[in-house]
Amino acid sequence: MYEPKSFDDLKVNDRVSLSKTITEADGALYIAATGDFGPVHVDEVYAGATRFGRRLAPGIMVAGLCTSILTSELVGTIGVSVEDRFWFTGPVFYGDTLTFDVWIAEQHDETRTIIWEASARNEGGLEVLKARASLKFPRRKPS
Repeated sequence: MYEPKSFDDLKVNDRVSLSKTITEADGALYIAATGDFGPVHVDEVYAGATRFGRRLAPGIMVAGLCTSILTSELVGTIGVSVEDRFWFTGPVFYGDTLTFDVWIAEQHDETRTIIWEASARNEGGLEVLKARASLKFPRRKPS
């Protein structure tokens, strides 16, 4: 967990899968830290009147779990994020157990960049998040 891995330690199709239940505590901590007090996240009455019928977990919090899994379980801590794209393809409710699949889709030696992708599905198999992002690794130190 959180090991430093070099660019050369990684390869296309390296993959990790991890499941996590999204809790009320996760949402409360995220909301308190970011100030994202959108009523769809915190107000049951408001959220009940939306097409979702109940409160949603913050999407960016769920996306952040992908990046956490990426660095803690797959690529390590040396790469620096240069671009992140997330698609919120389904609702995430408190109590949902999501399975995150994160993998290396491309590796570019000339720029020492990897492109990683991710998908998160709820326990019913519905995809709720897709991601595609890039990490840049430092150049090798001269010998």
